[in-house]
Amino acid sequence: MPAARPRASFEPIPPDFDVRTFVETADNFRYADRISYEMIKNNGIEQFEKLVLLHVIIGGKPLVIDGFEEVLDPWTFTPSWLRDNHGEKVENARNLTSKENIPLTVKHYLKHMSKLTEQFFVDPERYRDKTRQRIYLKDIDCPPVWQDKLKEHIPQGVFYLNESTGEIGGPGALDEPGGRKGRGIGRSGDLMSSLPPEMRAENLMCYIGHEGTYTPAHREMCASLGQNIMVNASELVGEGSKPERPGSSIWFMTETKDRHLVSEYWLSILGHDIEVENHFAQLIAWKKAPFKTYVVEQRAGDFILIPPLAPHQVWNRGTRTMKIAWNRTTVETLELALNEALPNSRVVCRDEQYKNKAIVYYTLLKYSNLIKSARAQVEMGGEQAEAIQRSVKIRQVQRDFKRLFDLYKTILLSEMFSPESREHPEFESYDSNVTCSYCRCNIFNRFLTCKSCKNLFSSEIEEPYDVCMDCYCMGRSCSCQSGYTWVEQWKWKDLLHRYEEWRAQIIDIDGQMTEKTPLPLQEERRYLGKKTLAQVCQEQLRLRPYVDVKNPKPEEEEEEEEEDVQVDEYGMARKPAKKKSKQWLTQHKSCHFCLHRHPKWKMAFCSNCDLSYCYGTLFRAHDMMPLTVMENHNWKCPHCRRVCNTGACRRDPRQHPYEPKGTLLGHDTKKVADPRSVECLVDFSVSNLNWLREDESAMQRRRDEAERAKLADPSLDDRYMDDDHDPNRDGIAYSPVNENGFEDSTIAGGDGYVAPSAVMHDPYGGGGADSLYPDPDENGEIPRLGKRNRADDDDEEEGGSRRKKKKKQKKSKDDALVPLQPKSTSGKQYQKEVQRKLLEDAKREDRFILVAARMKGKSKIVKLPMSSDLLEAIEQRPVPERPVPEHQRESSEEPVGELGSILQSDVLPAQKPANDIHRKEKGPKTFRYRVTEDETYSTRKRNLEIGGPVTKPGRPAKGSRRYEEVTIESDSELDDYDMGDFNESGAARRRARESNWLARKNAGEEDLPTELPSDFRDGQVNPNREKNLERQRERRKTMPPKSPKPKPTIRPSGRGPGRPRKSIGNMSGQDGVHEEDDQASALLLAKSAAATLEAREKAEAEKARATAAEREAQENLRAKMGIAEFFEGSGSDNESLNGFIDNLAADDEPLAHERDASMSESPVAQRTGPPQPTNSIFAKPGMVGKKIKIVSARSKRNGESASKTTTTTRIKAPVSTFKGVNAPASKRVELSSDESDSEDQIPAKAPEPAVKTPGRPRGRPSMIPTRGSSSGKRGRGRPRKTM
Repeated sequence: MPAARPRASFEPIPPDFDVRTFVETADNFRYADRISYEMIKNNGIEQFEKLVLLHVIIGGKPLVIDGFEEVLDPWTFTPSWLRDNHGEKVENARNLTSKENIPLTVKHYLKHMSKLTEQFFVDPERYRDKTRQRIYLKDIDCPPVWQDKLKEHIPQGVFYLNESTGEIGGPGALDEPGGRKGRGIGRSGDLMSSLPPEMRAENLMCYIGHEGTYTPAHREMCASLGQNIMVNASELVGEGSKPERPGSSIWFMTETKDRHLVSEYWLSILGHDIEVENHFAQLIAWKKAPFKTYVVEQRAGDFILIPPLAPHQVWNRGTRTMKIAWNRTTVETLELALNEALPNSRVVCRDEQYKNKAIVYYTLLKYSNLIKSARAQVEMGGEQAEAIQRSVKIRQVQRDFKRLFDLYKTILLSEMFSPESREHPEFESYDSNVTCSYCRCNIFNRFLTCKSCKNLFSSEIEEPYDVCMDCYCMGRSCSCQSGYTWVEQWKWKDLLHRYEEWRAQIIDIDGQMTEKTPLPLQEERRYLGKKTLAQVCQEQLRLRPYVDVKNPKPEEEEEEEEEDVQVDEYGMARKPAKKKSKQWLTQHKSCHFCLHRHPKWKMAFCSNCDLSYCYGTLFRAHDMMPLTVMENHNWKCPHCRRVCNTGACRRDPRQHPYEPKGTLLGHDTKKVADPRSVECLVDFSVSNLNWLREDESAMQRRRDEAERAKLADPSLDDRYMDDDHDPNRDGIAYSPVNENGFEDSTIAGGDGYVAPSAVMHDPYGGGGADSLYPDPDENGEIPRLGKRNRADDDDEEEGGSRRKKKKKQKKSKDDALVPLQPKSTSGKQYQKEVQRKLLEDAKREDRFILVAARMKGKSKIVKLPMSSDLLEAIEQRPVPERPVPEHQRESSEEPVGELGSILQSDVLPAQKPANDIHRKEKGPKTFRYRVTEDETYSTRKRNLEIGGPVTKPGRPAKGSRRYEEVTIESDSELDDYDMGDFNESGAARRRARESNWLARKNAGEEDLPTELPSDFRDGQVNPNREKNLERQRERRKTMPPKSPKPKPTIRPSGRGPGRPRKSIGNMSGQDGVHEEDDQASALLLAKSAAATLEAREKAEAEKARATAAEREAQENLRAKMGIAEFFEGSGSDNESLNGFIDNLAADDEPLAHERDASMSESPVAQRTGPPQPTNSIFAKPGMVGKKIKIVSARSKRNGESASKTTTTTRIKAPVSTFKGVNAPASKRVELSSDESDSEDQIPAKAPEPAVKTPGRPRGRPSMIPTRGSSSGKRGRGRPRKTM
């Protein structure tokens, strides 16, 4: 299992981080060395290539070249150009927070970069929020136009896919078909160019990021050289005069020679593996690191060269950073890749995309042809022959050819079979697409394939399981474990022929046989001293058992020999002793370390003793890979070598226990490997923390190794060749730098450091120690190596040559914001155009003086003398209304700093945001309720007689039950239908809300509408809707205010002011009106009944109203006809007929004060009997002059049909009489109003009629349950339904 030790967490860098203060206050920080683009032009490309070799490749230190912003095309490398030309291209942006990819277009990402940036500046502590979106548009293809523009200015030796560093018309150049001179012979700047175009790995990528995006600590793939240039960064004012945050990138870089120390620091202290590339180290972790860290704040125009295998990480700042990066492969990086990088990547199963072994083969083919061409030109003689013999570039090609041949020899030796074997591998032509199914490395020639697993996933699709020889020796394979077939992609005899041909060329270059001259391949194998990789695979194929995955056999139970049953002293049978069978014991062996018995084919046997070790113990406790044991002819165990670290051997004074050199956290590779894969020898997911001591011995050991490596002189390295070929010189002259950073001419190779100033000469004749530690200002110019600083004086101490450092004068804030003046013509034109657009936008927004002052570096304060009267007049002048600028409207669409997703994909369909975990889930919106049939309105034959047949009491039959579904919607949901989702252009997109019933009703009719109008909720269908609503509001104002709720007290014997009791008998004999218990329940019941009767009894109600009020209806009709004739004659269109009638009806109603006055003047009738309830229907406000329809309803409890009688009476005052408590009359009341259709009939529940029913005592009437009735009640808080 992976290590269960604490791991460092992710800690973002604050937006206001000061790089200069951080670097100067830490002892292990220093700025990376810088040179300018002008120095390359003045010293030449050859000196620059020499600097890169000495400083970056051999020295292993980063290098920064600045000044490219002055020569790059300012019109091309801009976000507007990218938006216009590649804005519709879909790319996968990486969400660093959720570790997911978001498909989106380039223009969509560029549009939201400001919002993604400002979320970190709203609150000083907001940057620590783990839910912040960090969207990084990384690893996207570079536009071809950008590639061509960069190729014009980037030195050819360090550019992408450089095929030759030779000069045009140089030594060895051949005439091209067009008559022009070709390039001279020279080595390739990027050996990836040696591959055929279809085999190359496209690694020219663009990286666009905003504040808070980052790249975790990592190494460049396959130990290649990294190049990164920032082509554009945001400034204070962006396109369209939008305010932006200045963009830059902070790099934390290390040296190549510290790579083992950095890796151990990551594993043992931080708890992460640098090979996995999933951790961004905190600032405090870099500050406490035991190695030197180089810090670079990259701005627009800075070109960074990254050493091979040097860990580094990047943090982006500001609104926008746009960078272009690529990798180069050289002979030096190929050696590091095959010997170190690929074995490390194989353990964690990291892809190999660069095809390193294929690069070795194809580069040898290319260099062989170049050497043959040079040889042919030398034999022809002449001036060209002498130039070729003196050419340094041709000698570099010859030297690289020898080193590549050594790598080729190593590849062939690893693939040689045993001399006694007669293998006949299958042939498959090489296409560079065969990869290992486990570690995913690229396979150059020979590999193993399993034909039993090819149809494991599907019987129709064949998916072979191919495994490289390295993984098979590590115990990695499919479940079959054995029975593999050998496959090769090159004819072995062709590879041997190439070997002999290139070996002959090397002998011809040297002129004779030397100690370093390669031998024939068979002789080289004889001197190898160990088994080849292919030979080990052959032995393991014979040892490992074959497992048929199609017909798996159950594991045979361990054979046991049971002894006779024995009985103890109490007569109880003892548990029989179990013993392993002899056959099982012969096939298994006990490990000397873990004491477990393993199959013998999983054990490593010592050739000097009878001890054996399991491969897992050797890997974790002794740092030995399985291949290291298998390839040794006479392997000796740790006990024989006196380094065994078992518990018993530690007590032996002759033993010196071995301590692991490094930390292994363990990697669960099953997540990335083929699902058919197994690890049968070593479980690489288990860590070795149990074998480590709690000290820093491993860290100190790595530190000592790094210090010894730094003492080596780069100029004496065999990878470096003195280009000047001066016999009087043993190496180049350089000026080392001591630990304090001062240049000391008395030190000769103190720490093996080659300063760039030793190779790149100062065109101004200056350069000092201050240039090695530049102090980058926020927006000012960064001091460069070899460039004279006019602000510093060279004060020399008496009697010494060491220069004294003088503190620089701190620039003012306004001076630091002044941008650099471009030197190229295109740059000046671009800057003038940008300034012109900014001033035009500023003039429209009344910011002309401020923007113009900022451009010229002037103060922001403008003093205008004016009189007090004029100032007062200006202050009182009304502010003219101006349209909001477009960029301000866009920025105000979405609030900045809100939690949630700021940027979403514009390619995938929009997804509804997930419900908040704290938000309660909404209940179901559709309900079923039982419906009780009303026989009065049924279509069946009614029982006209009262004493008709009596139905059977009890619950109705199950089959007779009917249910209806009701969909409940809230007001917010209804409003959501009206509110459209605003798209990017601001136009509202209406949600699909169609009237299906209207479409079905009017189907086939061309003239009739099939859906409601879009503005049907805006009152356009009913023009008088606003007037009706205003009239209802006025009516509510006239209603008496609610009395405050009384405090809880002890109720006296009389009627208290609290909630009234139910009225069970206070009713008139003539009216038969049943009073409800309180005003609230009566109002709620009336509203619910009105809503139900509106849908089901509308026709009956209109008929009853017409019958009861025929005279009033005729009078109203005559009045309406007269009014209509009046309007037709006048031709007035100011108000519709219906609106006028509604207003007329409103005028007929008395006003509030008139109604109150009339009520106060009317005498109060003196009466006796029970007190009149205050919640009577007649006591309600606005009941004066109302028409009340009293409908008699008879009980249907015994099944008889109820006859309905309607009477109409005019009530002038809320006066009612009362009879006995147990009055027998029971009526059903309907209120009729001329004002609103929704309040035409308001039924009130009444007691049962005074029909004597057997079994029920006289007194309180029976209560009819309302559960399951068809009258739907409005939900809580739902407004009244209006027509």
